[in-house]
Amino acid sequence: MQKLYLKALTTALLLWLAWPPMSFTAPLLLVAFVPLLLSTEAIIDGQVAKKGQKIFGLAFLTFFIWNTSCIYWVFNSLNSVMPAWVAILISLIPFGLAAVLMTIAWWLYYQLRKVSNRFTGYVGLVCFWVGYEYLHQTWDLSFPWMTLGNGFASSHQLVQWYEYTGVYGGTIWILVANILTFELTLARSVSDDKAVARQKKLLPGLSAWVLVPIMVSLTMYNKYQEHENPANVVVVQPNVDPYEKFGSLPGSLQIQNLIKLSDSLGQPNTEYFIWPETAITDNADEDKLQTNPDFLRIQSFLGKYKNGNVLSGIESFAWYDTEKTETARLIEENRRYIDVFNAAIQIENSSRVQLYHKSKLVPGVEQTPFAHSLAFLKPLFKAFGGATGDYGHQDEPSVFYAQSGMGVSPVICYESIWGEYVAESVKKGAQFIAIVTNDGWWGNTSGKDQHFAYAKLRAIESRRWVARSANTGISGFINQRGDVVKQSKWWMPTALKADINLNEELTFYVKYGDYVAYLAIIAGIALIILLAFRKLSGKVRK
Repeated sequence: MQKLYLKALTTALLLWLAWPPMSFTAPLLLVAFVPLLLSTEAIIDGQVAKKGQKIFGLAFLTFFIWNTSCIYWVFNSLNSVMPAWVAILISLIPFGLAAVLMTIAWWLYYQLRKVSNRFTGYVGLVCFWVGYEYLHQTWDLSFPWMTLGNGFASSHQLVQWYEYTGVYGGTIWILVANILTFELTLARSVSDDKAVARQKKLLPGLSAWVLVPIMVSLTMYNKYQEHENPANVVVVQPNVDPYEKFGSLPGSLQIQNLIKLSDSLGQPNTEYFIWPETAITDNADEDKLQTNPDFLRIQSFLGKYKNGNVLSGIESFAWYDTEKTETARLIEENRRYIDVFNAAIQIENSSRVQLYHKSKLVPGVEQTPFAHSLAFLKPLFKAFGGATGDYGHQDEPSVFYAQSGMGVSPVICYESIWGEYVAESVKKGAQFIAIVTNDGWWGNTSGKDQHFAYAKLRAIESRRWVARSANTGISGFINQRGDVVKQSKWWMPTALKADINLNEELTFYVKYGDYVAYLAIIAGIALIILLAFRKLSGKVRK
């Protein structure tokens, strides 16, 4: 078993080396699973007891190490506000949960192998894995950070075809390449005539599977031309310590600093100033925005920019006379209900205000997972001084429109890792994407680099420029090919400007979304039914 564990650890190491923000190592993903496949095959063919348990344990160890090494930065944000041992325990949740889901997909592959041939097992592995990834982006504990297709974010020149498939196309490309490499490795381990003939078939197939998408992508990358439709945009990085942002540093001073940085690069034709997530920190009553002091300061600033708009993150709230939403909480003092939002606002040279309420909320931080099932715990949370409600949200993405008619997709932080969700706003009319975020909670770790890199994939999927404003993370501009045109340094107050090209054309992916995942899930369900039927009928190999 020692050798098997070493092979599994090799898979974990290769996956870590291939993952953003590592540069030029993404192709390792195409072979990274081979050692784990070899270990799994050795257990399947071996004379050992409890094969399913051994495969489950081997896979879990591999995926737990991979997840921990890539998203270790989760610990940083927790360690700043709680004892280290508590932070470690809570950090284990995203590490362990993703690892468990990956392991279940791998274990189902083994179970399917017991009742079918290898080819069917491989189809199952691909479908089960895509199914796990889709589940992990749709349920209450969503965290699609480690979707395999995200692994090429630092090598975006190789996956220009994501404009047709999205990241799930990348997941399938990676898994099939590993399966073909594994089969070739098995064939080379045997020296008979059948094995040699099999090698001759597998090698061209593997080469075509790997090289054709790369060559197509490089051709698309080199030939892609943006239509000239310029708009001047400024992104601002105020560099406020996130742990002081809502306490010791007055909101009025933060607004003053944002205006100063914006003014340093603003020009008469500037159409958008993009400010980061919760840049407007003083909780704003949505019914009284036009009289809010921050709103009035921003409007005064915009006076010199005729077509100017400020798109900013904001903490806001709304009052209701009844329990209008599931997240509304009762305020005992005035017997009214309130919803609190992590939102985006657009302010212009008129009384019109456009608001968007963040939809994809961070589990455990902005929303209680499975709130309906855990509703009975609300009195307990209240007794311990905790919140008895979640952030409010909206179900669909929005598009903000400038007075000139330009449409922009407001994307708040965590939402930028949902390809289909961002694509929905593009389908509604967004001509560029504005990501407002606050990545400073994690410190100077790879978390901020990964988050910035993933924005490249949104640019490719939709063929839209991305203007990214981070409070203390990485701000910058990404063009329609996924190239970083400008970016800020870490922990530096700055503003950046660019003439971006607007785009109105819709890509295949924007039109049809995660159809790749839907097809894989349908096939996966069919295979699970086959597995259950074969087991019930006793057609299982030991």
